[in-house]
Order: sequence, then structure tokens, then C-alpha cells
Amino acid sequence: MKLKLTLATIVVSLLFISTVSAQKRELHVISLKNPKQLHEFFRYDADATVVISGHRGGMIAGFPENSIATFENTLRYTPAFYEIDPRLTKDSIIVLMHDATLDRTTTGNGRLANYNFDELSRFQLKDRDGNVTPYTIPTLKEVIEWARGKTILNLDIKDVPPTMMADLIKELNAEAFVMLTVHSPAQALFYLEKNPHSMFSAHIKSVEQFHEYDEAGIPWKQVMAYIGPEVKPENKELYDLLHAKGVKCMISSASTYDKLETKTARAEAYRDIVADGADVLESDYPIEVAEAISSE
Repeated sequence: MKLKLTLATIVVSLLFISTVSAQKRELHVISLKNPKQLHEFFRYDADATVVISGHRGGMIAGFPENSIATFENTLRYTPAFYEIDPRLTKDSIIVLMHDATLDRTTTGNGRLANYNFDELSRFQLKDRDGNVTPYTIPTLKEVIEWARGKTILNLDIKDVPPTMMADLIKELNAEAFVMLTVHSPAQALFYLEKNPHSMFSAHIKSVEQFHEYDEAGIPWKQVMAYIGPEVKPENKELYDLLHAKGVKCMISSASTYDKLETKTARAEAYRDIVADGADVLESDYPIEVAEAISSE
């Protein structure tokens, strides 16, 4: 009897082959030893290579967002750091999950905060297309330990009390490679009081917000500025102001250009972001970004 291969079987087989091949690649690491090196990494240099940030780690078939497997897979293709989403379980364990509910990204359902960690560990993560993967929800602590010597983590603001975030970073001696998203100078000042070496991904999307940070005395050497999701003429003034302070500027394409239907269209958009003046490009597709900007 002849063996008949369905399209689904072929796709799964190709994905397996691709995954095995990727696992043989060496990791492109970002290894930092102390907070000063982290500050220097984000110091503006007109001649520096564009830094790639994986939004939630990246989103490709077979690899779920906010998972160690995905972080490691991306590093097999390009150096990158990661914006990730800490949330708190019912028993006060910090885990990674973007949504407040489990339905979109796991085999569970309902609010994450209604489960303790042992219960959450029974669920599997889904990839961007809703396919179930072998991976489970990681704790922030295990992700930080994995990242040491490999990459930088940018912790977004969700439902974890800021004191818990600051205390965990200090407990794990992770100030050299963990940074914090802040939406205001007040949030930055809170973390600086806890740890004067804190590094920030600061939302500075207008000239007015730039002046707010400047007047608050936030150390510019400890700031990377997220200036928005789009290429637009207004960016020029922000680039000039922030670059004069030695600050790298980031544009995130996650909510805009990553939504374009074709890889070719996305690649063109990524190159336009670099041409606009961005020093850091955040994307759901960090591997595509690396390919696009290396082909210029």
C-alpha cells in the first residue's frame, strides 16, 4: 500500500526538520556583567548597529510568546533582547503572560489570577496560530536565571506590584540584564529609590514627556526611550532631543507594521524604521527584522 502524505503531515514534518536544524545553531548572546555595561549598551552611538527587541520574545509557528523556548530560538538567528509580561498568580508567583486571561495563549481558560502556579503548570502554551505546543507557563524567576549571560529582559507593567518586581531583581542580582518599562517619571523615581542602578524603557512619545523626565532628574544614561509605533515627521524632534542626551530611541512595530500581510511588506517597513532614525526596533518578528536590516 502506498503511503499517502496529507498537507498537514508535510507541514508538521517540515516544521520538525526546521526546528531540529535551528537547534544546532549557536546562540547570539548579549552578555553583560554589571549595571554600568547595561547602561552603556543603550548609550546612543550614531555608528552603532540597530538593536532588535523581540516583543513578547517573538511569534512564529511552533513557538509561543513569553516562553523560554521562543527566546532561545530567536537567539539562534540574531542577538536580541526581550520585552516580556510579568503577571501574578493566586499564590503570588510571578509568571509570564500578556493577557489577564488564559484562553488565547494556553489550553486553560479564565483569569490567570484565579489559579495558583501548580494549577497553571498543567496547561500548555499555544503559538500565534492557536496550535498547542509542548511548552508551559514559565515563572519570571526561571526566565531571569535563563537570561543571565544570554540577553536582556525588559519587564512590562501588568499586575505585579512594583515593589515585588524591584525586590526580585535585587534578590537575583539581575541589575546587569533586567530593565523596567515605565510610563512616567514618578514610576522611574520609585524604582530608583529601590535601586539607583535601575535601567528603564521609558515611554517618551512627545516633547512634553521628554521635558517631564528631564525636569524630574531621571538619569538619561539609564534610559532607553520608546517613542511610539510609527514612522512620522514628529519623530525628528524627539530623536534630536534624546540623542543629544545619549539616549537610544525605540520604535515598536508590534501594533502597526507587523500587521502587514506579507513578509516583503514587513521587511520594507522595518527598513523604513531604521531609515527614520530608530536605534532600537521592537517586533513580533525579530528574526524577520534581522533578515530585513542585514540585507540593506
